[in-house]
Amino acid sequence: MAARTAAVIGAGFGGLALAIRLQSAGIATTLIEARDRPGGRAYVWKREGFTFDAGPTVITDPACLQELWALSGQSIDQDVTLQPVSPFYRLNWPDGTNFDYSNDEPALRAEIEKMCPADAPGYARFLEYSAGVYEEGYVKLGAHAFLDFASMIKAAPALAKYQAWRSVYSIVSSYVKDERLRQALSFHTLLVGGNPMTTSSIYALIHKLEKMGGVWFAKGGTSALIDGMVALFERLGGTVRLGDPVAEIETLGDRATGVRTQSGWSGKFDAVASNADIMHSYRDLLSQSGRGKRVAKSLERKRWSPSLFVVHFGITGRWPGIPHHMILFGPRYGGLLNDIYQTGVLPADFSLYLHHPSVTDPGMAPEGCSTFYALAPVPHLGNLPVDWETLKESYADRILAEVEARLIPGLKQRIVTRFCYTPDDFRGDLNAHLGSAFSLEPLLTQSAWFRTHNRDDVIPNLYFVGAGTHPGAGIPGVVGSAKATARLMLEDLR
Repeated sequence: MAARTAAVIGAGFGGLALAIRLQSAGIATTLIEARDRPGGRAYVWKREGFTFDAGPTVITDPACLQELWALSGQSIDQDVTLQPVSPFYRLNWPDGTNFDYSNDEPALRAEIEKMCPADAPGYARFLEYSAGVYEEGYVKLGAHAFLDFASMIKAAPALAKYQAWRSVYSIVSSYVKDERLRQALSFHTLLVGGNPMTTSSIYALIHKLEKMGGVWFAKGGTSALIDGMVALFERLGGTVRLGDPVAEIETLGDRATGVRTQSGWSGKFDAVASNADIMHSYRDLLSQSGRGKRVAKSLERKRWSPSLFVVHFGITGRWPGIPHHMILFGPRYGGLLNDIYQTGVLPADFSLYLHHPSVTDPGMAPEGCSTFYALAPVPHLGNLPVDWETLKESYADRILAEVEARLIPGLKQRIVTRFCYTPDDFRGDLNAHLGSAFSLEPLLTQSAWFRTHNRDDVIPNLYFVGAGTHPGAGIPGVVGSAKATARLMLEDLR
């Protein structure tokens, strides 16, 4: 197999994981990245001594990452230091209520009983449900490619058993009655781009996934994990091309023959895989192919996940009382989600994810300072086609005012540096369709076989990996997609 070659477009988590798997199996693999450094959405900025992760920042299921090193008999520890985060998240409501969410079972049950003692038995039943869907949806199907409808039929009994047609919020509500607990047990779908009110209840598996594997942070930031994956890939003999966007996936008949970049470089390969945005891959990179035009037209009719607005800020002072991850819920839950996912409104209120990495890794900020970002889900550009360049500073001011009022008195006077990342940046930097931060929305009708297939149905040596393919977004999701896609590619290349 050493004579076989493959190109992987895009050095995000999915592309890197796929490239490592192929190179470990003896496929001469070239990884081609448009930006000046690898990582995709896991980009990094360094400003005035602060290190700012673009995201994602929640690392779960470390075993799926450790497996990439184990393929060649190596250990992740030689390249990456993973640090446990506890609590996983502190959830906070406008009335000042806090809920520390962790896998410390006695502590978690105490938090539940403190909030609503009557819901403790219901939570125990929800945990059983979450364990069941974790086994069926993640362990059995997470790294399995759905290439035909028959594979979906085989999965149907398990989907029916766990009422996959219901939403996560609906399932959670059948177990607990306190509205704050319903929010606490359903918000996780937002981490993969899903609306808790509409995302399939199968995604309740995230609760079990976190309890099993914990929540972790890479010392030095998420980009340090990316750097470790690149180091592994290059030790294995893989080739990385940076700062040279792919302009075209070249085809001849029903075969992909190679890639051509904007610099004029081109390469011929036995197989091509794309970790780029799925719409960009079909509409732009396959623009010379009838297949690309047809699939792009179909993708336009799909529902896409929302975008994100992120304000990064470095401030003076250390804040040991603010944990690594916080969710600051707003006064509304369902109504706010409807504004973001359905009506395309930029609401007056918001819920925020606050990331505070320097409390875990002080090296992320200068001495005596702290690194933060505050993230707000917002409608994608198809639902809210506004000029973010004009809006961004005032919107950032509103977010910072909320953080100041609830957590950090005098915040604005403490700011050393700040900058924003908007839906326009997702579209411009990452070629993300409509500025979507998570690709296709994870609905039941856009999951498994209904999602973009890991191998194209018409061009048999063209493959896909990442958030737009099965199983979806999030680090475990895209690393799982790499496992499914690598299995197909290695079978086909033998």
